[in-house]
Amino acid sequence: MASNSRLRGWVKAATDIAVVLLVVTAAKSTLAEPYYVPSASMEPTLLVGDELLAVKYPYGYGTASLPASFAVPSSKRLFGALPQRGDVVVFRWPGDPTQIWVKRVIGLPGDRVALRDGRLWLNGVEAPLEADGVGEMKDGDGSAAMAARYRETLPDGRIHAIFKLTRSGLYDNMDEITVPPGRLFVMGDNRDDSADSRVPLRAGGVGLLPVDNLVGRVDALVGSWDLTMKDKPVWQWPAGLRLSRFFSAVE
Repeated sequence: MASNSRLRGWVKAATDIAVVLLVVTAAKSTLAEPYYVPSASMEPTLLVGDELLAVKYPYGYGTASLPASFAVPSSKRLFGALPQRGDVVVFRWPGDPTQIWVKRVIGLPGDRVALRDGRLWLNGVEAPLEADGVGEMKDGDGSAAMAARYRETLPDGRIHAIFKLTRSGLYDNMDEITVPPGRLFVMGDNRDDSADSRVPLRAGGVGLLPVDNLVGRVDALVGSWDLTMKDKPVWQWPAGLRLSRFFSAVE
């Protein structure tokens, strides 16, 4: 009898664990999921080591909505909706769906996008760019450089900050293209250090992002830690916490 009782106890414990795992997986698939920012491509908006929260319901659900550990072919989206220009989005990189990237939506299907001397043009209109001083661009290895900071305004009035390291960057000029149906033109806010829609997929960029690869929209940070602290003694790690960025909104 004691053996049967122990067996029932183990079965109940295993069932409880399975239920918890199913609930957690369902929540991460349908509501929101945290991700870490590994690169400087979205500075100054997102810093290396930021932990962001990707809210999944705004754009509907597909296989891309599954937790990052699930890598399955992309599917059409249920309750699908397009992002708005200026949304910061998390998506599965078309070159490897196990990789999760984050960029800003610049062009929607049907939009005409061009770059001239580092200035963004949308549908034949130049996006206003206002100088906003300088800021420190910091990579994950601790190397830093000062970059010019600007405030860019998209056609619907949304404003966000960008970095420019040089006035003649590699991707500062691009002939006008029209974003095809089912695709998005995305860019990093660190304009001289971002492999985005300006860079073809075969060259390690994003190319024109399939809408079905969207995971969710980034509305807020839940935490932030300076990753360069990992090479220092453990007792110094708390100094790397960027407390001012905890639970802050993302513009």
